[in-house]
Amino acid sequence: MSDRIFIRDLSLRCIIGIYPDERRERQDVIINIILEGDLSAAPQSDAIEDTINYKTIKKEIVRLVEASDFNLIETMASRILDICFTDAKVERATVTIDKPGALRFARSVAVEMSRTRTGG
Repeated sequence: MSDRIFIRDLSLRCIIGIYPDERRERQDVIINIILEGDLSAAPQSDAIEDTINYKTIKKEIVRLVEASDFNLIETMASRILDICFTDAKVERATVTIDKPGALRFARSVAVEMSRTRTGG
């Protein structure tokens, strides 16, 4: 499978972290997503029905993240993957979440998770 759609550098603010100061103030997270599937029909039809609807997926991710209060970015990444698979055309998805400033002297801490659709 070689067809991919990228959502790059989706910058959102949310409550994320385990420490009291992280639970009080919203923090920045930067989310990158790769959505993989068979997109071969889309160029012929030029129809949204033949591709992955990344706008719908993005809207659901924004809603989830901005309302979240997860302790771990791993949990957030897993829930974002669940959203990716609500589009039946997504066969594989990869989510990377950066948490800028999470560690002193480091630009960012990031988690990356990938999943493949199971079943049929």
